[in-house]
Amino acid sequence: MTGNSAGQFIRLGETGRTPVAIRIDGESVACLRGDTLLTALLLHGRLLRHSEFGDGPRAGFCNMGACQDCWLSLGSGERVRACTTQVRDGMDVLTREATL
Repeated sequence: MTGNSAGQFIRLGETGRTPVAIRIDGESVACLRGDTLLTALLLHGRLLRHSEFGDGPRAGFCNMGACQDCWLSLGSGERVRACTTQVRDGMDVLTREATL
């Protein structure tokens, strides 16, 4: 997902916060303590997730937890809102629904 493409977001400030390492679809990604999952994902890629309804990639919408468009799955199976969930060291984030 993240590859070498430029991210949707660019970090302009607050670069001195503690680094945190997460995994996005198995790829190790560096972000900063206090970042939301939405921020981390869009700093490193062009999309937040793929729609489970087959209508394409999503990039979040309201950025405040109201629209329900940013739900993601973690490797643990937990579902979280990307716009209101802060990154934690070692988090394993999935941008597609797990297939059984």
